[in-house]
Amino acid sequence: MRRLKKLSKSHSVTVTPGSDGSSATTAMETATVAAASTASDTNGGSGAGSVLNPDIFKHFDKAGRSEFLKYLKQQLQESADSPVYDQNGVFRQGVSNAIYELLWQALRFTHKKDLILHLLTEVVAIHKDFPSLIVDVVNILDSETSLMTEGLQEERHGFVQLVKDMDKVVPESLLKERLEIDTLQEVGIVKNKGFYSKFIKVKTKLYYKQRRFNLFREESEGFAKLITELNQDFEESTTPESIMDIIKSLIGCFNLDPNRVLDIIIESFETRPDRWQLFIPLLRSYMPTGAIICEVLGYKFCHFKDSRTPRSLYHVCALLLKHEVIELNDVYVWLTPNDGSIKANWVQELSDAREMVRKLNLISTNKKEDDKEPPPPPPTVKRFDEEKYNLNQKFGLCEALLKVGDWENAHRIIQKLPEQSVVIQEPIARAIVELIHLSVEHIYYKKCFKAPAGRKQSRNRLYDDAKLVAKMQAREFVDLRKYTWPMANVLGPAMHCDTVLMYKLIRIMSKLIVEMGVDSMNGPPPNSEAEKHYYDIMTCMDSCILPSLLYLDNNCSMSEEIWAVLKYFPYHFRYSLYARWKNDSYQLHPNLIRRSGLAMRDIKGLMKRVSKENVKQLGRLVGKYCHCAPGLMFDYILLQIQMYDNLIAPVCDMLKFLTSLSFDCLGYCIIESLTLTGRGRFKDDGTSLSLWLQSLASFCGTIYKKYSIELSGLLQYVANQLKSQKSLDLLILREIVHKMAGVESCEEMTNEQLQALCGGEQLRGEAGYFSQVRNTKKSSNRLKEALANNDLAVAICLLMAQQKHCVIYRETAAHSHLKLVGNLYDQCQDTLVQFGTFLGSTYSVDEYVERLPSIITMLREYHINTDVAFFLARPMFTHQINQKYDQLRKSDPNAKKLTTTQRMQKYLDATQLIMNPIVESVRPLHSAKVWEDISPQFLVTFWSLSMYDLHVPNDSYQREIGKLKQLAHQAAEGKDSNQSKNKKEQERYIALMEKLNDERKKQHEHVDKIQQRLQEQRDSWFLLRSAKSAKNDTITQFLQLCLFPRCTFTALDALYCAKFVHTIHNLKTANFSTLLCYDRKSACGWFICSSVQESINNRKYLLFGPKNRTIKYPENTDCTVFGRTYRI
Repeated sequence: MRRLKKLSKSHSVTVTPGSDGSSATTAMETATVAAASTASDTNGGSGAGSVLNPDIFKHFDKAGRSEFLKYLKQQLQESADSPVYDQNGVFRQGVSNAIYELLWQALRFTHKKDLILHLLTEVVAIHKDFPSLIVDVVNILDSETSLMTEGLQEERHGFVQLVKDMDKVVPESLLKERLEIDTLQEVGIVKNKGFYSKFIKVKTKLYYKQRRFNLFREESEGFAKLITELNQDFEESTTPESIMDIIKSLIGCFNLDPNRVLDIIIESFETRPDRWQLFIPLLRSYMPTGAIICEVLGYKFCHFKDSRTPRSLYHVCALLLKHEVIELNDVYVWLTPNDGSIKANWVQELSDAREMVRKLNLISTNKKEDDKEPPPPPPTVKRFDEEKYNLNQKFGLCEALLKVGDWENAHRIIQKLPEQSVVIQEPIARAIVELIHLSVEHIYYKKCFKAPAGRKQSRNRLYDDAKLVAKMQAREFVDLRKYTWPMANVLGPAMHCDTVLMYKLIRIMSKLIVEMGVDSMNGPPPNSEAEKHYYDIMTCMDSCILPSLLYLDNNCSMSEEIWAVLKYFPYHFRYSLYARWKNDSYQLHPNLIRRSGLAMRDIKGLMKRVSKENVKQLGRLVGKYCHCAPGLMFDYILLQIQMYDNLIAPVCDMLKFLTSLSFDCLGYCIIESLTLTGRGRFKDDGTSLSLWLQSLASFCGTIYKKYSIELSGLLQYVANQLKSQKSLDLLILREIVHKMAGVESCEEMTNEQLQALCGGEQLRGEAGYFSQVRNTKKSSNRLKEALANNDLAVAICLLMAQQKHCVIYRETAAHSHLKLVGNLYDQCQDTLVQFGTFLGSTYSVDEYVERLPSIITMLREYHINTDVAFFLARPMFTHQINQKYDQLRKSDPNAKKLTTTQRMQKYLDATQLIMNPIVESVRPLHSAKVWEDISPQFLVTFWSLSMYDLHVPNDSYQREIGKLKQLAHQAAEGKDSNQSKNKKEQERYIALMEKLNDERKKQHEHVDKIQQRLQEQRDSWFLLRSAKSAKNDTITQFLQLCLFPRCTFTALDALYCAKFVHTIHNLKTANFSTLLCYDRKSACGWFICSSVQESINNRKYLLFGPKNRTIKYPENTDCTVFGRTYRI
């Protein structure tokens, strides 16, 4: 076991190859593999049939020898060509292991040495490759025994004795070839003691001694003839082989130094780089090893390290790299300066640019009056330093590589250095631009722009290389991915030096994305070629096109071209591009940092002069700044608006000169400003929202109404905030709905406004709000489309409803101020009502029904309270009833001859068909005991009706019609010179009056139908459990499930509750005590409110309720007061 452990260690030792060359090394490696796998082979090798049985060595003198030979022959049956490899070329371990174990028998003196040698003689006769294999195994045993420690020297002695007699088995020459010199001397095969030292000397002379040349014996005539031959006017039939023969003859005749000859060839190549077809093969045949050529070039570069390196040297080096005569890494080490100094210089340039921007923002407060020193020159953008560029050989070689079309090697140089530090150099940038022009030349004139007749091809010499043109020029869109997009992405903001190329790439992108058939709502199919193009375009926009726009002043046409591509991407993709464009792109170049500082200085000066009088003049300047750097401008504008809300109106007027791209970027900047951390959203007292948030919300409403800016991002942001249980940003939604749709969210309404809100849509628009609803049709439709495209209308409604009922518990748990909790609750409530009103008035009833979930879904799945659920679903009920009524009426054969009574019956049937499923669906919401006091039908009836269904505000109609008559009269008698305008105004007022009259008539008919419906249902509303049962429980259920929740919902709902109780009383509803209802409501009405607004709504109910009227009971009517019944 001890020996096996030592052997396992010795197998990892690397054997030093002998002095006889690579064949010995190969044999040693083969033997090493064979010996190292001995242990695994004993457990099962990869032989042809079986594994060598180790027991054969126990009876080796008898049958063991024959079994051993039989085993070797069996191993050769599968492949007779080689004893080591099978037919598939897989190494077999069986034969090697068998010989290895056999030789160890002799080393351990288990069997006699002569017996083993005699057996090996028979083994050698089996196959011609066995002698080589035996010597390989002997070599392994030599390594193992030479490393053995004390106590095992007898095995080394046995090895030496075995090798001494090994010449009887294998040739002595083979032993000399494979075994180490020390072993050969120890065995006695090599008896010369100075052999090893002589071997070292020969090896040194062969590999390390350099040949001497007597430079004085070289004749100048030979070099003169060589220069003449290399610089003559070559004929077309001249070949590199003929020139090579001449060079060889000159070297032999004049005994020229080959290295100096190589230098002269390169010098001649520099003077005539256009004959590269001749010189490249000549250099390749003259000096196959590129490292030596690199050394000659390196000495040339070192000579010019402190001066301007000739362009011809760069050109020759680039051609050699392009045609793979030399390797980039071999020549790169000779170039100056080193990478570390280039990186340090780049970091210093960035630091200097940041320092300049910092000084721009400093305000000096200690300037003396008597200081007469001249002011320093104003800071400007740093110009290109040509002298510094010429001293950088790495930049020069990169430029030369690009000019010969070797993009691969040029890109490798760019990757070795800070990327933008290379491409920011103007010559390199223009060289990359020429390559990109070459790559898009064909596809641009094929797909995007029809080439004019007689158009001349570019004079750039890149087009002379047909192989390069065929390699780099894109024929189809898919070819752009090979060179065009990678080169553009590397070039980055430096593409600003060629706006023509920018236009070409943008138009190619536009054509490509149009052919894909995508838009902002539908992307390309996943894992498709179109998806790869889609993301290639976005990457190029991010890394190249948008950053380049920062350099282009006043180029609005470029901005519009970019928007023609970006508008096909979803808003979240566009906003991610704007984020990197605004926050990261300015840090790429030192000049961009300087430009951002200078631009911010000018923007601050411009904003100091903003007023109502100079809006138009300053607006043009704002537009110019926003064409190239909208992010900087909008950040500062939004900051000023948050501090000074009186800037909102003039700033909105100033922004009319913006491009579509700038407006879209403004949408992103608004969201980013809302999400900035570190600012408190509450005032210091913690009871109300901060002023900056209120100002920003007001600006959002104004700017989104005035200009066509996409709303999807802002609406999604509000929805995400609601998902996170944050309701503060509902202020933004409220302002947007108010400004864009004209739907106000008023905390306190006048009595005239409440009466007007009881009417139809036209009356509500004319008299229901503090401000007249004008010019909101387009903006309202834009808001509607934004909600519909992103499926946010219903989502925001449901999230607001859920937030309304959790905000109290969440803010109370956070120990917020009680006043703040109430304000947040009221804000959720007001915004929900405002948003629901907007949806009901903007969406058609069919759209509303299609998008909104059913009342049961809202109550059960979304856990929406009854008041909110019925508020959202209420418009659906009337629409469904009218549809069903039309179906029943048209299905009747005598539809045109129906009487009023028959039509009313049809309406009642339609109502029953629509409302009965809803009645049955609300039954599981409450226990059976509740339905013993009031019926589900009454609950549904109460929550499904509105003030429009119960009351016609005739006074409000008459008042508004009177106002319109007066305005029409004034327009008719107007003495203005513009008579046509006055006539149009008069016609508009008359049309409004007609609409109001028609609306009042329709409402009268509708109210009559509802009254008939209530008259039909009244007897089934309240059911007594027993004849003697009091009505207290009925009133309690009515107050808890109907009256209390709804009278605090909105002021109009409070008015509805008062009107509904009065209606119940007038209908003489059985088992309902009006006096008991008012007594209970008045006693506890002030203790159910949770916020200021709910208290105001409750007061509206008390103000307009029948309690403040004289209730007239018919004669002989039973009146129940405090549980006692009286006859009136």
